[in-house]
Amino acid sequence: MHIVIMGCGRVGSTLAHSLESRGHSVAVIDQDADAFRRLGADFGGLTVTGIGFDGEVLRLAGIERADAFAAVSSGDNSNIISARLARETFGVARVVARIYDQKRAQVYERLGIPTVATVRWTADRMVRHLVPEGNVEIFRDPTSTVSIIEVPVHDDWIGRPLRGLEEAAGARTAYLMRFGIGTLPTASTVLQEGDQLFMLVTDDIAGPVTSVAGAPPEGGQ
Repeated sequence: MHIVIMGCGRVGSTLAHSLESRGHSVAVIDQDADAFRRLGADFGGLTVTGIGFDGEVLRLAGIERADAFAAVSSGDNSNIISARLARETFGVARVVARIYDQKRAQVYERLGIPTVATVRWTADRMVRHLVPEGNVEIFRDPTSTVSIIEVPVHDDWIGRPLRGLEEAAGARTAYLMRFGIGTLPTASTVLQEGDQLFMLVTDDIAGPVTSVAGAPPEGGQ
C-alpha cells in the first residue's frame, strides 16, 4: 500500500515508521522542512514540504495512487480539510484524521471520517484504520482471561444480522461503534457499512474469531 501522512510531529513520525516497518510505501507532508528530522536517517519514504490541503502538494506525495491518507497535523481545520480533500477529490478509500476538539471529532465521525487522539494510541489506531491486520486489544480483564478486540468485518457481512456472525464466530459482541457512537447490539441488530465491531474473546479463540469475521459468510448465509 502507498500511504500519505500529513503532519510530521510525534504522531506523524511514529506512524510513518510503524507503517514503513510493515513494508508499506509512505509519503510524509509538512509545511516545516525541519520537522522531517523526526523521521531520522533510516526513513526510506518520501518527504514533501508544503501545505497538506494543497492539491499539488498532495499529488507530489502520490495521493493519486494512495491507498490511505492520515491527517495528523497540529491543526483541526487543516486535518479535516485535507482529509475531506483526500476522500472527496482524490477518492482515497481509507482516510483518518486527528481532531483535538472532542465535539468536532464526533461530528466528523458521523460524516464517516474516523478521528483519533493522543500520541502512541493515535499511531496504533491510525495503523488499524489504514491497514486492517491482526487484533487490536481494547480491554483485558484483571485475570488476563477475557479481552475485547476490534474485529475487522468482511463486506459480505454488511446487511446481515449480527447474530449470524456471532454464531459463526462462536463469540459475543461487546459493543459496536456506529457513526462515532458506542452501541449495545440487540437480537435484531443488522451490520451496517462503517460499523466498527468489538468482540469478547479469550486468547485461544481470538484468531479464529478474526478469521471468521474477515471472511465471507459460508454458503452466503
